[in-house]
Amino acid sequence: MLLGMIEVFKGAGLLIYPLGICSALAVFIIFERAYALRRTAVLPQDLVDAVMTGKPLVGGRHTVLARIVEFADQHNNNDEDAIKAFARLEVNRMQRGVPYLDVIYAAAPLLGLSGTVTGLLQVFSQISPETGLPDPVVFTKGVALALSATVIGLSIAIPSLVGSGYLSRKVDNYSAELEVLLEKIINRGKA
Repeated sequence: MLLGMIEVFKGAGLLIYPLGICSALAVFIIFERAYALRRTAVLPQDLVDAVMTGKPLVGGRHTVLARIVEFADQHNNNDEDAIKAFARLEVNRMQRGVPYLDVIYAAAPLLGLSGTVTGLLQVFSQISPETGLPDPVVFTKGVALALSATVIGLSIAIPSLVGSGYLSRKVDNYSAELEVLLEKIINRGKA
C-alpha cells in the first residue's frame, strides 16, 4: 500500500510540490476557520440573550458580537451607518481565508491535469519509431502513473470545495443573525 502511494506521488513529477502546498494550505484554512467560526467565538449565547432581551450586556468578551457592541457603545449608537459598516467589516473578517479555498479547488485539478499531460507526453515519446508499438506493460504503467497527478489534484480539490461551501454557509448564517442583533443594538441606544 505504502509503495503504491509512493509510486503515485512519483507519477505526479515535480507538480507534487505545488499540489502539496495546495493541500497543506487547504487543510490549514479549513481547520483554522472551523475553529475561529465556532459559535462561542462569534455569537456567544449569553451575549445574544442579553442583546435580544435588552438586559445589561455581559459575557462574550473578544467575540465578533462583543466587538460590534463595544463599537456601538463607543459611538453612542449615533451613527447607524458606521455601526453597520463595522459589522460588515467583522463579517468580512470571518470570511478571511475562505476565498483561497476557492482558488485551491480550481487550481489543484488544473495542476493535476498538467501533470497528467506532461506524463502522457513522456510515455508517448518513448514509442519506438521503428516498431511503432510500445511495450504494453511499460506503456500501461506509464499511463497509470501519468494519471496519478490528476487523482492527487482531485483529492485536494474535493475537500477544498466542501470546506469552502461549509465555511461560506456558516458565515452567511452568522451574518443573518448579526443583522437581526444589529437592529436590536442600534435600537437599544435610541431607547
